[in-house]
Amino acid sequence: MKTVNDFNFENKKALIRVDFNVPLNENLEVTDSTRILAAKNTIIKVLEDGGSCVLMSHLGRPNGVEEKFSLKNIASKVTEIIGVQVQFSEHCIGEKAEKAAAELENGEILLLENLRFHKEEKAGDDKFALELSKLGDIYINDAFGSAHRAHASTSVIANYFSENKCFGKLLASEIENIEKVLTHSEKPVTAIIGGAKVSSKITIIESILDKIDHLIIGGGMAFTFVKAQGGRSWIFFGGRRQTRVSIVYFKIGRRERMYKYIYL
Repeated sequence: MKTVNDFNFENKKALIRVDFNVPLNENLEVTDSTRILAAKNTIIKVLEDGGSCVLMSHLGRPNGVEEKFSLKNIASKVTEIIGVQVQFSEHCIGEKAEKAAAELENGEILLLENLRFHKEEKAGDDKFALELSKLGDIYINDAFGSAHRAHASTSVIANYFSENKCFGKLLASEIENIEKVLTHSEKPVTAIIGGAKVSSKITIIESILDKIDHLIIGGGMAFTFVKAQGGRSWIFFGGRRQTRVSIVYFKIGRRERMYKYIYL
């Protein structure tokens, strides 16, 4: 597994897939900058080596081009956190994006427009990935929150960087920590998985079943399992808080297990 520490970025443009899918208020101001902070170490590494950064990310679930999901709304916050003036491109592919990337000097940062303004991003389109690949010399995936998706910018694009590709500091650290827990930790091991969409998590669940002793699923997808498996649900009320506990039996492959799903 290559990481940014295996590269010297002097005079190189790093095309970095970050996860800047941050919450915004009604005034389109960032209300939680945790994900931007998480990408800082990777960006600083490139800049300190003497290179430049082209940042690409998605924001929200836009239906085509929607102003409220434009990444220009977070450019000032990224500038504030990184400590370097961030340039913004209103395009993420095409001549204008390529020109903006080509004119980038060492020590500078360019933030591309929302990848999901193009339906090809989520579709994992090869041509879209190829267009993105033209914007950098070395590809870095540091989008831990999106790395499990086979999208153009998180998976397919790596095919266009034969050797010059690596994980960022955040993603490398998370992978290392997961590996430690799953292979070297003391038993019993409990995994906690949350989210609304089962479709993007089921393969993860399948891959860790043999390595864990307990599984707790939170968020809306817990009820998908309840419905699919005919589980029973109880609702307990305490003060203003509502807790729903479901007992679910399900079978994946030859293994049949019972898990308790807790939704808070």
